[in-house]
Amino acid sequence: MRQSLRLSALVSAAALVVSLTGCGDSESSGGANGLEKDTITVAAMPLADNVAVYIAQKEKLFEKEGLEVKIEPVQQSTKAIPALVKGDVNVIAGANYVSFLQANEKGTLKLSVLAEAASMTSHMMDALVMPDSDIKTPKDLEGKKVAVNILNNIQSLTLNAILKANNADPSKVEYVSVPFPQMATALEKGQVDAIHTVEPFTSATEKNLGARVAVDGGTEPVTNTPIAGYISTQEFASENPKTAAAFQRAIFAAQKIASDDRKKVEDILPTYTKIDAKVASVITLPGYPTSLNTTRMQRVVDLMEADKLLKEKPDLKTILFQPSA
Repeated sequence: MRQSLRLSALVSAAALVVSLTGCGDSESSGGANGLEKDTITVAAMPLADNVAVYIAQKEKLFEKEGLEVKIEPVQQSTKAIPALVKGDVNVIAGANYVSFLQANEKGTLKLSVLAEAASMTSHMMDALVMPDSDIKTPKDLEGKKVAVNILNNIQSLTLNAILKANNADPSKVEYVSVPFPQMATALEKGQVDAIHTVEPFTSATEKNLGARVAVDGGTEPVTNTPIAGYISTQEFASENPKTAAAFQRAIFAAQKIASDDRKKVEDILPTYTKIDAKVASVITLPGYPTSLNTTRMQRVVDLMEADKLLKEKPDLKTILFQPSA
């Protein structure tokens, strides 16, 4: 079974969305550990990408750093940008880099990445086709309609790179925006030729329609590409460097746990997502980086520039938070 989780909880998150207004960082202005703030609020979608924030809370890693972290569920990471800019939340967990690097370029916010959340792994996303389809390779997607959840974002960005690596022309692929829950129907009815989907929809479509994988959406050259992070603003990071550093240390420690002990990830996923224990035990998880790496992040920028999703190269040295010695 080819399983993935990336983005799947975007759909189930709708049931968990809450108002972020008024839950900001004004509750604490310092603590006994020398932090500028000892209480911060993190907006988080119920994704496997940001499992570290839940592990850090459960394992008392925040507490060890002198931090109290309040987690507020949110429907989409971009929906939390106004609250982040206003200061009602301090960090957005599992924020997709494509949208936030674009927001940074537009001046919507001055971006600060406190920690990486997730990186691409094989079969995190798959391009599925009907069993009798003649699509068998990336090249076969030329001239075809492919469903993605959101246009001009991580799905088309990574799939385009795979197409180019396989001598296929992305400009000949027609991407169609279809919500994940509706993709199987669109495929069955012939409204699209392929769907670029994720768990739990991958397994359900394979089982119900006999659909098969035509393209591994996490294969080279996008394997290990960063896809989401723990995002704040440069203003927050500069005004609260010790707090930001404490949060980063706790997240990196939790990322290491997630990387080293899959069972801990499986145990905690059902507590904040609609992924049950049985599914959690078999899904393909993202990578959980334990450091911030400019070279690694440059891969995202390069892919976005290739797809004309950025006009100028961002200054990653100012975007990636580095605690002072």
